[in-house]
Amino acid sequence: MKFIADIEIRGINPYVLVSSARARRIKEGWKKPMPVLVQVNGKPEPAWRINMMPVGDGSFYLYLDGNVRGASGTQVGDRVEVSVAFDGDYRSGPQHDMLPEFEARLADDSAAQMRWGELAPSLQKELLRYLANLKTDEARHRNIERAIRVLGGAKERFMARDWN
Repeated sequence: MKFIADIEIRGINPYVLVSSARARRIKEGWKKPMPVLVQVNGKPEPAWRINMMPVGDGSFYLYLDGNVRGASGTQVGDRVEVSVAFDGDYRSGPQHDMLPEFEARLADDSAAQMRWGELAPSLQKELLRYLANLKTDEARHRNIERAIRVLGGAKERFMARDWN
C-alpha cells in the first residue's frame, strides 16, 4: 500500500501515522506491533523491516529509523510517499547476537539478568538491535551501562522510553 503523509515527531522519534483504515488494509484485525516492510520515497532498496506500534484506536505509529530517513533523504516535517506491506516472513525473537560485553555485564548483575529474562521478546530484540547498530565502542559501552542500569531498576529514559 502507498500513501502520502507528513513525517511528524513524538518525543525524539520521527514517525508517520498509519490510520486505522490503512492498517486494516495492511492486515485486518491486527492489534499488536505489526511487522512491515517500509520504503519512504522508494528508499531504501530493499524495503526496511520495522514493527508498526499500535496507538490504541486501531491506528499505528510507523517510526522511521535513521537508516530509512537517511536512505530517503528525508526529515521531520517532510511530506513523503510511504510504501508499507505486511512482513509475512517476520519471525519474533532476537535477530542480533548478544554483544559479549552486554552478556558479561548481565551475568554480573542478577537483578538486570532477571529483568532481561522478563522482557517481551520484541523488546529484547529491539534492545539487541539498538546495541548492535551503535557505531563506536564508546557509544556501545555507554549504552550497555545504561541498559544494565535500567534493567537493574534505575528510573531513567533509555531507547526513547521511561523505565521503571
